Amino acid sequence: MNAIEVEHLTKRFGTVTAVDDISLSVQNGEIFGFLGPNGAGKTTTIRLITGVLTPDAGSARIRGIDIHRHPINAKMQMGVIPESSTVYGDLSAEQNLHLTGKMYGMPRPLREERVDELLSKMGLLAQRKYPVRTFSKGMKQRVSIACAIMHRPGVLFLDEPTSGLDVQSRRLVVETIHQMNEEGSTVFLTTHNIEEANTLCRTVCIINRGKIVAQDSPERLRRMFEATQSVEVSFSRGVRKDFFQAEGIIRAEPCGDKWRVYTDNPDRVVKYLVSRADRESLGITSLAITGPSLEETFIQLTGCT
Repeated sequence: MNAIEVEHLTKRFGTVTAVDDISLSVQNGEIFGFLGPNGAGKTTTIRLITGVLTPDAGSARIRGIDIHRHPINAKMQMGVIPESSTVYGDLSAEQNLHLTGKMYGMPRPLREERVDELLSKMGLLAQRKYPVRTFSKGMKQRVSIACAIMHRPGVLFLDEPTSGLDVQSRRLVVETIHQMNEEGSTVFLTTHNIEEANTLCRTVCIINRGKIVAQDSPERLRRMFEATQSVEVSFSRGVRKDFFQAEGIIRAEPCGDKWRVYTDNPDRVVKYLVSRADRESLGITSLAITGPSLEETFIQLTGCT
C-alpha cells in the first residue's frame, strides 16, 4: 500500500480547469517533490489531496483511506503545513501546540512532553508564552511546522514551506523534513524551488497548467533531455546574439558574463566557436560542455523560465 494514491483528480473553477485528470502515487517513506510554475495547480492539488477542497472527479487516498469518504480517519494520518500560517495569533506557541495535540486525542502527559521537545527543536523555548501574532514570519512558520508534526503523522504535506523565510528558519524547515522522513514519515513537498527539490526529493513530479507532464527521479528526468546539452563560453569582449547563428545551435542565452549555447552536437559547436573567435581576433576566456540540469529540464517541460 502506498502512502498516497491519487486517481483522475479533477477540479474546475468556473471555466478554468485548475487540476486536470491527474493521477500519482507516493511510496511509503519517500520525500516526494511536486514542482510547477506559479499557477500550475500545485496548491489546488494539495488542497484536494488533504480534503480542503472537494474534487469534481477522481479520488485521493491517504494510507489507503479515501480523504473525501472518510475525512476524519484520513486526516488523523497526516500533518499539513500550508503556504500561509494557520496558527492562532492570540494564543501562545505553547497553547497552539497543546490545542493541536488535543484535537488529535493526545493525553496531557504525552502532549506536555511533545510540546517541550518541539519548542526546543524549533528554537522557540524562550518565546513559548508569547502570543504568536508578535512573531516574525519565520517564527510563525516554525510554530506551524511544530503543530503539523505534533502527533507524529505518517504523511506530512508541505506547501511551499521555505517561501520567504530567513536563513535560520529555512534551515530548520529542511532539517525537520529530513528528521521526520528518517523517523518514517512520508513527505509530500510542493515547491517552485528547483534546487530544493533536487536536494531533498527522491521522486519529482512536475505539473503545468493543471496536468502532470513528468514524474521520475531528478536524475532520470535530467536524462530525458540529455540529448540536448549546452556549451558555456565567455569571451575577452562582448558579442551579440547573432554571433551564435550556426548549424547545430538550438539557441543561445546570456548567463552572467557567459553565454549558454544549447545544442545536440556540442563538438560541432565548439569547433564553430573556436573558429569564429579566431577569425574575429576574439579571445575565449572559458569554455565548457555541460549536461542538462534539473532546472533546464523543468524549463523544457513547462516552457517557463
